[in-house]
Amino acid sequence: MKKRAFDMIMLLIGAFIFALAVNLFVIPNDFGEGGVTGISIILFYVLKWSPALVGMVINGILLIVGYKLLDKKTTVYTIIVVAFHSLFLHLTENWSIASDEPVINAIFAGLFAGVGIGLIVRVGGTTAGTVILARLANKYWDWNISYALLFFDLIVAGLSVFVIGIEKVMFTVVILYIGTKAMEFIIEGLNPKKAVTIISTHHDRIAIRVTEIMDRGVTVLRGYGYYTGQTKDVLYIVISKQEVSMLKKIVRAEDKNAFVTIHDVRDVFGEGFIDISK
Repeated sequence: MKKRAFDMIMLLIGAFIFALAVNLFVIPNDFGEGGVTGISIILFYVLKWSPALVGMVINGILLIVGYKLLDKKTTVYTIIVVAFHSLFLHLTENWSIASDEPVINAIFAGLFAGVGIGLIVRVGGTTAGTVILARLANKYWDWNISYALLFFDLIVAGLSVFVIGIEKVMFTVVILYIGTKAMEFIIEGLNPKKAVTIISTHHDRIAIRVTEIMDRGVTVLRGYGYYTGQTKDVLYIVISKQEVSMLKKIVRAEDKNAFVTIHDVRDVFGEGFIDISK
């Protein structure tokens, strides 16, 4: 129940921040956006139709078409996000901020949109539209969600050139890129992970200390030296960036001649990290 309540809070905060991106920075500067939001904004520029209403209608249609491709949790979360995002768009449509600098506005539009969508996606929801397509691309083709969303959004942004002009489209591309990086930061978290491989004659002692002191799992891989033909046990450990120093101290204390390699890791799923179902 606590996890579900936390998810609901993140969905509402994300929907609200995304709505602020649209009403505070995008529409006042005649920028475009990607996905269904971008389409609703273009229709607002041309026909003065409410982005909140148009977005809800289009996203509702997409949910009806694509709900079978999403799991039950994602579908429920998406319905909540779509409803509240439209509500927040309506409630904040008259809000404004005193800024006439388009570059600054574009930067903050991207930051707000990226953080908002990132919070939503991180807990398993979507804003429907191209986010659904991005999650499906991630699920079936292992595309990075952030860059899959950027790909689909750029298609919509490119089509808006006939309404807002090439300069505004260029600003829109900046917004989408910044939003992608902000979203990637939110989804992947504040702590990049490191994968460490250790070859040591004292691998048992190192593994025991890592387990006891750092409370991290250790995998033992069987291998051998090609030149010597000697059998070797290789330790494989995934840790946070902050834990690297502690691991080095453990290895140095047990075997100063150990061979250690440390690799950057982008996505880590499983026990002690992120649930792979998300």
